[in-house]
Amino acid sequence: MRRLWMGVLLSLAVGSAAWALTPQEAPLTAAQEARYRSLIHEFRCLVCQNQTIADSNAELATDLRNQVHQRIVGGESDDEIRRYVTDRYGDFVLYKPPMSGRTVLLWAGPFVLLALALGVAVRFARRRSRMPAPAAADPEQLQRLLRNEDR
Repeated sequence: MRRLWMGVLLSLAVGSAAWALTPQEAPLTAAQEARYRSLIHEFRCLVCQNQTIADSNAELATDLRNQVHQRIVGGESDDEIRRYVTDRYGDFVLYKPPMSGRTVLLWAGPFVLLALALGVAVRFARRRSRMPAPAAADPEQLQRLLRNEDR
């Protein structure tokens, strides 16, 4: 009987060790959970590029979510976490990159392309309006040209 109880206790000890929480799975308070959810929606998945790390199943997105979780548990502020991620991956990882000399093209690029497209369209329309209308062909002259080609 003693062996049976020792086996049960050993099984419980081994089983509970297998269920121990890793640092990535440490429970968050309600405030920390809200911060976590907010932050993972701010970062772009660098693999998918059109999804946040919250929505992506890519391995890199999972790694970034785990890092954000660890840093929140470690007591870092949101700004410290953003700075860590942008230092590591650049401003492109942010869905709303800050306006700076390095990101001015990200902010101004779409407007510059739109202005160029409108300029080309206006120029094309003006050229087209300046073209003279085709003159009506003289039927007698066409007949003469056709007769001359037959010879």
